[in-house]
Amino acid sequence: MTNLILIAIGSALVNNVVLSQFLGLCPFLGVSKKVKTASGMGMAVIFVITIASFVAAVIYRFILTPLDLTYLRTIVFILVIAALVQFVEMFLKKNIKSLYESLGVYLPLITTNCAVLGVALTNVQKSYGILESVVNGLATAAGFAIAIIILAGLREKMENNDIPKPFQGMPIVMITAGLMAIAFCGFSGLF
Repeated sequence: MTNLILIAIGSALVNNVVLSQFLGLCPFLGVSKKVKTASGMGMAVIFVITIASFVAAVIYRFILTPLDLTYLRTIVFILVIAALVQFVEMFLKKNIKSLYESLGVYLPLITTNCAVLGVALTNVQKSYGILESVVNGLATAAGFAIAIIILAGLREKMENNDIPKPFQGMPIVMITAGLMAIAFCGFSGLF
């Protein structure tokens, strides 16, 4: 149990996928304009990464490893992720149309979000079992959601500030994200 807690804290805070590994920056920067949209993206990423971690771990352990096809893991993981994203997209389009429309092009981009593939490959590289893979995936996705929601909140607050012209738009967002990354470095003292 202690090992799972350490994996969860380490994945969510210490080794935050966006702020320390710099994976998944496209949706992090593109969807973080409003907290509502960022929260929706965070929830979609939590679902996709958690389920992808589980399915990838099961496929790797029970199909690829016994058949000595581990060299196919990247291709198989990409196919699993693409199928899951299509499922999420269809679900949102049918049930939560406003969120589907606000996410726009960034929802299909979860398929190519390197954070999702990065988690599946990290689980294999660290020789995590199925439960550890799911915990790592859930915690990593939660860390992504925390980071994107914090950045969205800061961006909403910055709209009312007087920012010098050269820093308006993406430059101030990059500076803010960099400061967030420095702040998250403070969590490295937890272990």
